Parts: sequence; structure tokens; C-alpha cells
Amino acid sequence: MCSRLPAATLLAIALLIAGTRTARPGWGQPAPPTAAEYAAQRTQMVAREIEAAGVKDPRVLDAMRKTPRHEFMPAAYQPYAYVDAALPIGERQTISPPFVVAYMTEQLNPQPTDRVLEIGTGSGYQAAVLSPLVKDVYTIEIVEPLGRRAARTLKRLGYQNVHAKVGDGYKGWPDAAPFDKIIVTCSPESVPQPLVDQLRNGGEMIIPVGERYQQNLVRMTKRAGKLTSEPLQATLFVPMTGAAEDARQVQPDPLHPTTRNGSFEEVVGQGTDPLGWHYLRQATTVQGNAGAPAPHGSRWLRFTNADPGVASQALQGMAIDGRKVSQLKISCQVRAEKVVAGPGEGQLPAVVVSFYDERRAVIETVSLGPWSGTFGWKEASGQFRVPLATREAIIRIGLGGATGRLDFDDLQLHALAATQ
Repeated sequence: MCSRLPAATLLAIALLIAGTRTARPGWGQPAPPTAAEYAAQRTQMVAREIEAAGVKDPRVLDAMRKTPRHEFMPAAYQPYAYVDAALPIGERQTISPPFVVAYMTEQLNPQPTDRVLEIGTGSGYQAAVLSPLVKDVYTIEIVEPLGRRAARTLKRLGYQNVHAKVGDGYKGWPDAAPFDKIIVTCSPESVPQPLVDQLRNGGEMIIPVGERYQQNLVRMTKRAGKLTSEPLQATLFVPMTGAAEDARQVQPDPLHPTTRNGSFEEVVGQGTDPLGWHYLRQATTVQGNAGAPAPHGSRWLRFTNADPGVASQALQGMAIDGRKVSQLKISCQVRAEKVVAGPGEGQLPAVVVSFYDERRAVIETVSLGPWSGTFGWKEASGQFRVPLATREAIIRIGLGGATGRLDFDDLQLHALAATQ
């Protein structure tokens, strides 16, 4: 079964992707929450979206509860600040989802004596979360309007140990070096050498590296002047603006969009997370055996959820040019056990594809599915029109807020060229 959803705003799709089970305000102009309501939302967000998803450091959890994310967002999006989703802040950039901020902060292992360099200030939210956890934060943003706005916000809110400037983050901040820790919240193709030089020996860097739509979050530790790498998880960050982004050796191919690791055979490091898939929630690869073989290869991806409305998902981004690609064909192998719809609208298992224009605003969303009940492995497929204005897409698979167990394998996406 396949379906086409009406055009939606980026906010609506962000909420869909987040899988939140909190009540959704109307899409008009809701009354701004009070300070007490915002605080309650932060407490709920930390419990449901951050602590339950695996972040355990009490100092990080406390910082997430106290940092007013809404203050770092445009007024129109402030009522939705404590949904675990990326939301636009202007200049084709987004504020990172709270879980990503909390996870990266925990992995950085911030200490009270640390001097931390952040690359990619964006809204200033990540720097604000770090502020009470370390001695000093030096943060750089290459997009001038964002950098200046973030600096004003940080100053207005009293983050006195955060030092912000506009510039090329990949060149670092040599006048303030060396740094104990470096956190990079945009994605270079490889680690810029100036950042290596400015990290003290024994220091650590948390950074997403890789292709524009296929990144891995890694921990780099500097020993004897060289970096050793530890993969953490697949991730997806908005590409950085500037010469480094334009000079990537591997550029995306918007004329031939496809899924990476759609059979889930590749995993991150020695773990069970599928390579190339990010924002995983209640999802893991499963190794088949002689008694229960995988439909394709040796692994499949399993989603499980026992709490109605809670997210269970995996996402992947891709470039796609709607002027050259007219349709997408999507197919997969799917299996379900005791799947029951969630309480919210559309909270059923599906393959959901959201199309974005050049401003990174959602222009249309389509879905393959939904599915419910119990059934064995079967093939599902559908063909969808690609809007002419499409420049990027995000594919989401999972339970979508439903309860039960859902297995995916052999997920394929094929582009059909537009007629000349």
C-alpha cells in the first residue's frame, strides 16, 4: 500500500519524525507557553527523549533541563522547542535535536576545568548547554547573521564563559589554543588539520565526518600528535557553508538517489547499529541463522516499542533533483508482530519520504504502508511522483509511534528520470 500526504511545513514533518507523544498545538499562532510551562516541557523532554534514549550523565541531564532551548529559536518555532527534532533557525540551517546535543555533550565527557572549542555555533544552544559544565567555551559560526544573533543571545542570557565569533570554524581559534576538548556540530569530509593542531595532547574531539549524507559521529583522541578514532554512531548534520563544503572530494549525486545499506549488513564499529542510518530509536540489527534466515543477506533491522506514541525509527538523507528525477520506486521486505497503531495521527509503521526544496523546507511527504497486525515476511512496493522543486529528501522507517515489533530488510530506492 502507498499513499501521498498533503504538503506540510518543516515543523509538521519534524514533529512526525520526532514521534512525540505530547499533544500537538494547532498550526496557527498558539499562545506562547509560560516560563513554568517551558520548564515542565524540558523536564518531560529529558525524561522521555534523552534519558530514556540512553544519556545517563547527571550533569548533562541537569544542563539539558535548565537550558532554555526556546530562547535560541525564532519566535514562530519557540512553542515547539522541546520536541526532539531539528527545526529551522534561518540561513538554511537548523538547531540540532535535543537528544543529539545531549548525546554529543555526554560523549565529550566535559570537565569543570576544560576549555572547549565548538565549531558551528548555529543558534548557540550547544554552547549554552556546555557553559555550566566546563571552564570556557569558544564557539565559531561561519554564517555571519547566525553568528551575530547567537552571540547576542548568549550575552543576553548571561553565559559569561562563552566566547563567540564569526569566522571559518575549520581554521579553529589559534589565539585561544590549545583546547582540552573540541566539539564539531557541522560535518566536514575529514578532520581539518588546524583542529588537530589546536587540540592538546591527550585531548578529545567529537566530530561527524564523512560524505554529505553519510556521516559517522566519532570520538578522536590525540596521542603523540596524532588522532585515534572510535566510531560512535551514524548521524546526519546540515552541511557547513563555505569553501571546505564546496571542495568535498565525494559529492552527492542528486540524479541517482538511493539508499545506503538498505539490507542492513554493515554496522557501526563492533556494535549492532546499522551504518548509514541515523536518529535510531528502539532499533537494532538482527543476525539471521539457519532456522530464521534473513530475506536478503544475513541481517535485518528490527524495531520494537511497548509504549504507545514513543518513537521507534531510523532515518537517512539523500540529495535528489526534482528537475531531473520524476519518480521514485520504493520496495522492501517487511514483517510484523502484534503491531497496534499509536494514539496520534499517522502513528503506524511505514516507509515515509519527505521532499525538501532548496531552502530545506518540506514541500511534500509520501509513504509506503502503513502496516498493522501480525504477518510474515512479504514484499511491499510503491511508486511516487517527485515534486519539481525537490533538492533533498529524508527517508524514515520504523513503527512511527505504534507498538509491537517490525522487521525491515532489502529496502531499495530507484529513481526514474524525468522525460525530456
